[in-house]
Amino acid sequence: MMQEIQPPPVVLVFAGLDPTGGAGLSADIEAIVSQGCHAAPIATVLTVQNTRNVLGVRTVDPLWVIEQARVLIEDMPIAAIKIGMLGSVGMIEAIHTLLRDLPQIPVVFDPVLRAGGGKDVADDEIIAAMRELLVPQTTILTPNSLEARRLAIGADNLHACALALLEQGSDYVLITGTHEPTDEVENMLFGGHRLLETYSWPRLAESYHGSGCTLASAIAGLMAQGNEPLTAIEQAQDYTWQTLEQAYRLGRGQMLPNRLFWGNGEGDDMQDEGEMSYARLH
Repeated sequence: MMQEIQPPPVVLVFAGLDPTGGAGLSADIEAIVSQGCHAAPIATVLTVQNTRNVLGVRTVDPLWVIEQARVLIEDMPIAAIKIGMLGSVGMIEAIHTLLRDLPQIPVVFDPVLRAGGGKDVADDEIIAAMRELLVPQTTILTPNSLEARRLAIGADNLHACALALLEQGSDYVLITGTHEPTDEVENMLFGGHRLLETYSWPRLAESYHGSGCTLASAIAGLMAQGNEPLTAIEQAQDYTWQTLEQAYRLGRGQMLPNRLFWGNGEGDDMQDEGEMSYARLH
C-alpha cells in the first residue's frame, strides 16, 4: 500500500507578473517551493519589463484579484501570505479588506516602490495607503533602506524609520542594506520598539533582479512551515544570499538569482532519496 503524501503548506501570494522570470510571481514561486511549500500566486499587475528596467505597468482589476483569493481561501489551507507589488490604491484597499478576515495568518509584505532599474512603481498616494492600510496588518515588513525612508516620512535615520513603521503596526521590520555605502551588507531587524539583530553578509559585486522578492517569499515559506519569525528571517537571508552568490546573467541588465541552486550539484544524493527542497537539504 502506497504511503499517503503529506501536502505542503500553502502560501498565498499577491504580486506582479514579471515576464523576465527574475522578479515578481516567478521569483515568489521559486523561493516558496525552495522552502518546501506550495505557492498559490495571484497577479496584481502586469508589466512590460526586461532585466534593465520596467517600461510599463497595468494593474489588474482589484475585484478580480479578491475573487480569486476568496475562492482559494475557501478551498485550500493558507498557512502564510506574501504581498509584493500592488499597483494602485484600489488594490491596497481590496487586500486590506481581505486581510481583516484572516488575522491568524502571518503576512510578509515586501513594499515594492521602485523597479531595480530605477523606475518608480508607487506614487505618494500608493505609499500612504500602504502605510495606513497594510503595514498595520503585517507580521514582517521587508523594505530596503530606500523604501523604508519613503514609507516613514520625516524619520531622519533608518532606526527612526523602523520604529515609526513598528508604531504603525507591523510586528517586525527587516530593513535590508544593499543600497547603503557599507563594506558588508547590513540588514537590521526591529521588533518590540527596538533593534533586535543586525545581520552582516558579504557584499557581492553585481546588481540583482528580484532579490527582495526572494527574501520576502522565503520568509513567508519558512513561516508557513511553522518557524517562528526570527528563525524564518535568519534562514531566509542565508537562502537569499546563496541565490545571489550563484546568480546567472540571461539579459543585458541585472543578474538573476539562482533560486533553485539546491537542485544542482551537492544536493544530488539527497535528491535521489526524494529530498527535493532547499529547506529539506538544511
